[in-house]
Amino acid sequence: MAQITKRIGLSLGADLCWPICYEEILKRLDLELDIGGDRVRFEVERLTIEPFDLRQPVRYDVVLDRITHWYHTSREWIKKAILMDDLYVLNNPWSLQSMEKATSYCAMMRLGFPVPDTWMVPPKEYEPSPDLQPTLERYAKLFDITEIGDQLGYPSYMKPYDGGAWVGVDRINDAKALKAAYEKSGTRVMHLQKAVDPHDLFVRCIGVGPQVRIVNYDPSAPLHERYQVDFNFLTADEARTLRDMTLTINTFFGWDFNSCEALRQDGLFQPIDFANACPDSQVTSLHFHFPWLVKAQLRWSLFCAATDRKMRRTVDWDPYYEIADRDELDYEAKLAAYGAIANQRLESERFEEFCDHHLSQLDEVALEFFASDTALEAVRTKVESLYPAHEIDSFTDHFWGLIQFWRKTEME
Repeated sequence: MAQITKRIGLSLGADLCWPICYEEILKRLDLELDIGGDRVRFEVERLTIEPFDLRQPVRYDVVLDRITHWYHTSREWIKKAILMDDLYVLNNPWSLQSMEKATSYCAMMRLGFPVPDTWMVPPKEYEPSPDLQPTLERYAKLFDITEIGDQLGYPSYMKPYDGGAWVGVDRINDAKALKAAYEKSGTRVMHLQKAVDPHDLFVRCIGVGPQVRIVNYDPSAPLHERYQVDFNFLTADEARTLRDMTLTINTFFGWDFNSCEALRQDGLFQPIDFANACPDSQVTSLHFHFPWLVKAQLRWSLFCAATDRKMRRTVDWDPYYEIADRDELDYEAKLAAYGAIANQRLESERFEEFCDHHLSQLDEVALEFFASDTALEAVRTKVESLYPAHEIDSFTDHFWGLIQFWRKTEME
């Protein structure tokens, strides 16, 4: 029997609260698992940014990455480690780097998802470059943005094709508003997407490995109130549909964690935004749902490390396309078949067995931790980074109170 230490690396940007909670709960778990006759322990460490030799060995078994989508040095280290050292990384950096909202829309349209009609619009302005002017003179076709709006219909939304956090998003109710939104869009490449209007429910589905949490979401509220504390707002069939939709999107792109937004109209959920492979993970937005996320990250990363889960370096779309091309299947049947592929790729049954056998104490440890001074300090640290001094105490109390409400619901 060998003593083995599995090392999990956290590749972080501005994250403050969840890494503190992740590290402390793992410490309190003090795991020593019997895996194939070996005694397996775990260590967690935060990755640093520094020069590196391309042949430098990697000391980690799993890296949970939150910076690849924008910080190039870390991105290239992670890609090197996957290529040369067989590192397992959450998420696939090549897919994360290349899949913007436009390509994710196209892929899910190809699979038959009811994505609203969407146009891509060239930028209103350009950064000067030597080849720009002759290219535009030869090939750029003049167009009237309002003609596209009339064809698509109102209301609609104009939003950056690669953006996030609701930056640069405008609701368009008429041609005048469309022209104004396009005029102020600057050098951004924009989407114009038909609104799902009216709709009676807006959800955000957070996926971590095979785990999915579906939240009633209000995008018109302040950030700290968008994730609603709501219960029993879905039927079992709707929850299954949204889970299959979320895991299909994630496994299609090779993502271990992501979030998907969908709106319900006449009983049909239409996905509108699902290229969120570095989803919001902060207590200042998730509040009541924050402990779920921390536990989900722990379960999935520990499973990947303990079982030596292999990185799927290529995305392999053919199995999904084979289902998409089966004309005898309706959308519901195709979605269920996609979900079956997702569960197979994510080893859902094996994961559940692992958690039941090795992590049964996690819920109890997390309940105790989220009543601790360390958890409270993690909340306050995040609040201090975002809020003015005169609001720090009140918002710390607000988010802490919602976590305590989560603890109460978990103990009922």
